[in-house]
Amino acid sequence: MKIVIAGAGKVGRTIATALTAEKHDITVIDSDPETIEEISGELDVICVEGNAADPETLREARTGEAELLIATTEKDEVNMVCGMASHHLGVEHVIARIRDPQYLHQTDFLREAMGLTSIVNPEYECAKEVSRILRFPGAARVDSFSKGSVEIAEYRVPAESVLNGLALKELAGRFRAKVLIGLVEREDTALIPNGNTVLWEGDRLSITGASGELRRFFAAIGAYRKPVRHAMVMGGGRTAVYLYRLLHDSNISVTVLERDRELCERLCDAMPDAEIVCGDATSSEILGEYGIESTDAFVALTGDDGDNIVTSLYAKECQVGKVVIKVNRDHFADILIGAGLESIVSPKEIVAEQITRYVRGLSDSAGSSMEMLYRLADGKIEALEFRADENLRCTNRPLKELKLKKNTLLTAIIRGSKSILPDGESRILPGDHAVVVAESGTVGTLDDILE
Repeated sequence: MKIVIAGAGKVGRTIATALTAEKHDITVIDSDPETIEEISGELDVICVEGNAADPETLREARTGEAELLIATTEKDEVNMVCGMASHHLGVEHVIARIRDPQYLHQTDFLREAMGLTSIVNPEYECAKEVSRILRFPGAARVDSFSKGSVEIAEYRVPAESVLNGLALKELAGRFRAKVLIGLVEREDTALIPNGNTVLWEGDRLSITGASGELRRFFAAIGAYRKPVRHAMVMGGGRTAVYLYRLLHDSNISVTVLERDRELCERLCDAMPDAEIVCGDATSSEILGEYGIESTDAFVALTGDDGDNIVTSLYAKECQVGKVVIKVNRDHFADILIGAGLESIVSPKEIVAEQITRYVRGLSDSAGSSMEMLYRLADGKIEALEFRADENLRCTNRPLKELKLKKNTLLTAIIRGSKSILPDGESRILPGDHAVVVAESGTVGTLDDILE
C-alpha cells in the first residue's frame, strides 16, 4: 500500500518504522532537513522536505496517488489543513493527529468538515492506558478489548507467588477465576503456552479475562492491591488533563505538580476539582510536603524522560503502591523493568498500534474484521480482537474440530456483553468478537488462526 506520512517527529517516525516493517511503500514529508536526512539513512522510504500543509509539497510527494495519508506534525492545525488538502487531492483515507483537549468533543464535526477518515490523539490514548493500569494496580499493563468486556493484564511472577512452579493445566483447579494465560515472557523468549507450561519466578504473564474475573484471580494469588483513591501526577501537559477527566469520572482524586506558573493557572480552570501545586516535582521536599508517602499512585507524565525516571524511582522508594511512568525512548524500558518500574507507557507506541491495525484492515482484500491490536513482548507477539463475520471457516464449529496454527491461541470469545473463556466445546458464532494471541504479522483475519 502507498502511504504518505506528514511529520517525522517521535510519532511519525515510529509509525514509519512500523509500516515499513510491514512492507508498505512509504513517503515521509518533513520541514526539517536534518530530520529528513536521518530518516532517509534509517529507513527504506522516500523523503520529501517541505511544509505538509502546502499543496505543492503534497503534489511533490505524489500524495494524490496514495491510498492513505497520516498527518502527524506537531501542530494540530497543520494536520487538519494537510488532511483536508490531501482529501481534495484524491486520497481516500486520511488520518490526522489532533491533540488539543478543546477538540476532543468535536471529532465528528472535524471528520465531516475536513474529509478526515480518522483522528488519533496520542495523549488521550496514553491517559486511557494509565487509567486502566490504575484500575488494576496489581498489573504492570492492562489492554482492553470490546469496550472493556475483556482485558489483558500483564503480571510478573515474584519468588513468593503461588504461581511459581505451577503448571498451567493446574490453574483452573487451584483458582476459581475464569482467566487464561496467553503469553509467558521468560528472559528474551516469548512463549505462547499450553497446559504443560510451568510458570517460574520472573516470568511476565499476559492474563486474559473479564474485569471481575481478573480481580478475583489477582486476589486468589495474593497479588491484589487496594484500589487507587488518590493519584499524584507529575507534569501538567495534555496527557495530565485527559487523565484527570478519566480519573474524576472514577472518583479518584488528583494532585498535579507542575513547575510552570502560567500552565498552573490554566490547569486550575481545566481541573476544577484537582489540587494544583506549582512546584518542582523532582524535589523531595515538595513531594514530601504534598503527600508522596500517603498517595496510592504516582504518575510521571512530563516530557523529560530523565525527570520522569528519577522521580518515579524516588516514589518507589517511598513505597507508593503504584508507579506509572511515561517514556519516549524505547531503550529505557529494560532498565526501568530491572529497577522494578514495570508500568511504562509510550504515546508514540500506542498510536503506532492504532495505525497498524487500521492499515491492516485496509490491506486485506477480503475485508479484515480486526477491531483492536496490541503489541506484546517488545513487538514479538500481538493480541488482536476480531469480529466474526459470516462465511468464515472458523465459525459455527466446536473449537476441538479446528486446527490452529502453531503459536496461536484463542483467549476469549465475547458474545454481546458476555465473556466466554473458550474450551473444546466452544464455538465462534457470527457476530461474536474473538481475542487471539499470535506471533506478530501471522494473523490478519480471524480465519488466519487456522492452518
